[in-house]
Amino acid sequence: MSNVEQIRNTIEPLRQQLIEHPLYQNIKTIEHLRIFMRHHVYAVWDFMSLLKSLQQNLTCTEAPWKPVGSAATRYLINEIVTGEESDVDEQGNRISHFELYLDAMKQAGADKSQLKFFLKCVTGIYSVTNALRTAELPNSIQQFVNFTFDTIAEGKLHTQAAVFTFGREDLIPDMFISILRELDQQHPGEIGIFRYYIERHIEVDGGHHGQLAIQMTEELCDDDDKWKAAEKAVIAALNSRIKLWDGVLAEIKKTTVLVS
Repeated sequence: MSNVEQIRNTIEPLRQQLIEHPLYQNIKTIEHLRIFMRHHVYAVWDFMSLLKSLQQNLTCTEAPWKPVGSAATRYLINEIVTGEESDVDEQGNRISHFELYLDAMKQAGADKSQLKFFLKCVTGIYSVTNALRTAELPNSIQQFVNFTFDTIAEGKLHTQAAVFTFGREDLIPDMFISILRELDQQHPGEIGIFRYYIERHIEVDGGHHGQLAIQMTEELCDDDDKWKAAEKAVIAALNSRIKLWDGVLAEIKKTTVLVS
């Protein structure tokens, strides 16, 4: 069994827990979807942050330029960055996945005021942890983003790559796609961008980018100790995502009677 297969076998129960999370079946209205988006957008943002940390450490991003690491790893991370930072929207215009998500929130009428305040704080004098606290974000969001930035701060590229690859891989069930299609029909012109974002995410991250990320992880986990550390980090990442989903569900619970 390969190291990649070993990690996949180990994390399969956690993946199933996420795929079968009761959150999805309880997204019944566009207001529920807005709640989901207000939480999930932070995962989109810190995903980009994790990606850029990998690029900064695996390539040279300053002048004077010098070769850093292996050319193969540089290719892999740069290819992923290009796709995530400069993908296309429904009209074929270049856009990052995060900016696409913001457009989806605007179209759906999801409140972005708290997010804007957080981004203002985090790009100013505040640390990420203090910005999360100052913006008074739910604990479920704070623990999720803090985990990502703790992973970045540790400076271990093999664990960062593993979390990026296995902690963020395709975890979107078919049920959610069906729900989005129904809501799109019920609310034409309100969630089309978000539906496109999700379907594009599955297409890109679950396909080409997923394979590139696996190759990058294999390049960086070059001994048994690194593979063990990678597996531990991925388990923690998935548990953190479960807590994030629990937080979204708890918020939805305040507005509706849940499906048992």
